[in-house]
Amino acid sequence: MVFADPPYNLQLQGDLVRPNHTKVDAVDDHWDQFSSFQAYDDYSREWLAAARRVLKPDGTLWVIGSYHNIFRVGSVLQDLGYWMLNDVVWRKSNPMPNFRGRRFTNAHETLIWCAREKESRYRFNYEAMKNLNEDLQMRSDWELPICTGRERLKEGGQKAHPTQKPESLLYRVILSSTEVGDVVLDPFFGTGTTGAVAKKMGRHFIGLEQEEKYIALAKDRISKVRDITEEEKQLYSTPIKRNLPRIPFGRLVERGMLEPGTVLCDSRRRHQARVRADGSLITSDFKGSIHQVGAHVQKAPACNGWQFWNVETKGVLVPIDTFRQKLRAELH
Repeated sequence: MVFADPPYNLQLQGDLVRPNHTKVDAVDDHWDQFSSFQAYDDYSREWLAAARRVLKPDGTLWVIGSYHNIFRVGSVLQDLGYWMLNDVVWRKSNPMPNFRGRRFTNAHETLIWCAREKESRYRFNYEAMKNLNEDLQMRSDWELPICTGRERLKEGGQKAHPTQKPESLLYRVILSSTEVGDVVLDPFFGTGTTGAVAKKMGRHFIGLEQEEKYIALAKDRISKVRDITEEEKQLYSTPIKRNLPRIPFGRLVERGMLEPGTVLCDSRRRHQARVRADGSLITSDFKGSIHQVGAHVQKAPACNGWQFWNVETKGVLVPIDTFRQKLRAELH
């Protein structure tokens, strides 16, 4: 995976001053200055082409930007053959106010997530994102705070880097689309946020940075991050479902986890079915697999029976998928 936080080409003109006449520490560094939009487009095309060259066929790329540059970057991405997957809005819970009062407060940045190409079998850890969001599908608007407090690197009381991203943002990006042991490339490494988070999560990283002061800060920062142990790696692992061992429902019956005649029901107890000795289910008017019977009772075209059916244990409904996970853990 590639995560890129390139120069935004902010086109700032003059100092930005607060109402109390103090100067805002804005991004006016030389690396964010381009002579024209064409120069910026050429620059974007060069690094995005290089990133695509080193991505594995099923790799993905994340790039973050603001209204100054993200639309231009998006156009170049499509021109180069990347396949758009999502644009994600990072809503800042504590954005910097608009001191001049002439525009809306810039309270968000945009991330584009894309596969290397249309045919890529890209990785998306759907269940991990759902778990992170209290068992609800993760949406494409993420509310997270900007980098502040102890996490913000400083030198002489001033921000060491003007656009340091919060670790929580990188945590979500890396968790969503990589696995333990994968390599994450950051071509605009800065003070090493991507590397620090990758190391914490058992991923490898490659960071590219041209500013010596940022390189030193990144090295020092990452050296203080502890490597996770082999035992801990399973805590950060999110296997793709298609790679998990297949467990037939009948295996639960064979193992005595569910007895023939056990009554299953949905989470609202509206529908019921009984377990048969051969691993099928039966209702008053239908017999079939856990998926077929689940679809039949709902009058739906399809159903994931593992998620639909539950068994009552000591007055509590337990999803049958819990038993499947136990068997998978045994195989692992």
